[in-house]
Amino acid sequence: MTTPTTQPAPIVVGYDGSTGSQSALRWATTEAVRTLAPLRLVEAFELVIITRPAPGKVVPLEAIRTSRQKGLDAVAENIRLHHPELTVETSLVGGAAARTLIEAAEDARMVVLGSRGLGGWSGLLVGSVAVQVTTHAHCPVVVIPHEPRPQGSTVVVGVDGSKTSAKAIDFAFDQADAMHDRVVAMHVWTSPYLTYDDGEAMLQYDEEKVQEEARLLVAESVAGAAADHPDVEWTTELVMGVPGQVLLRRSETADLMVVGTRGRGGFTGLLLGSVSQTVLHHTHCPIAIVR
Repeated sequence: MTTPTTQPAPIVVGYDGSTGSQSALRWATTEAVRTLAPLRLVEAFELVIITRPAPGKVVPLEAIRTSRQKGLDAVAENIRLHHPELTVETSLVGGAAARTLIEAAEDARMVVLGSRGLGGWSGLLVGSVAVQVTTHAHCPVVVIPHEPRPQGSTVVVGVDGSKTSAKAIDFAFDQADAMHDRVVAMHVWTSPYLTYDDGEAMLQYDEEKVQEEARLLVAESVAGAAADHPDVEWTTELVMGVPGQVLLRRSETADLMVVGTRGRGGFTGLLLGSVSQTVLHHTHCPIAIVR
């Protein structure tokens, strides 16, 4: 009797031929080879309605679709040629980019995107599409910057004690194990706290106490993932400052930055407001958003 094998979840990459999507494809392919996961190239094919006739020859919609499918298949065949052990799929989907990616993420290990795109992925990180995908995707979303800096053999993860931070830590250790990197567990706090002394309100700041509490928080948060990955080295970094700026500086020497979609403390609202835009637009290394 043959025991059925479980097919690994695929790595989905948003592809449209742009420079950004090519960077994403290279990163996703490396990850697929490393983890032996199927690679699925997904392109959104959104119909644009023109309200007035355009000059010149009109190209039939089906011809455009066929041309794009051939291009996508050619890219996939090239990957198979260089990595015959990989299972490579293609999917040309009619519809909006955000919905296409969110649906593709339902059975995926992760979704990988470039920081800039064309066609269905145009403006992905400057408007609502990025927010929709990172908020609603059921798997981690990895965004690859246009010009990633040299690798630093580290996976940096934001730690604040929240549940989403715990998910990010698990993902960071999984990636570090596969990449043979070490983990840097980073905790950021923004300001001293207000206390009362002899009935008078005053601003007191005991740096040693704050750092000790932060160190304990990180140690407790990381303990489970570290036990599951005994071969992964990890260190703690405790920093007072603005979370977005701290993360951007740290991304200059990291292989991967990992953050949760929501948190508390220094990482509160990281992917909901200006901090998320700063990190996504300016990070020097790939960034993984774990929901």
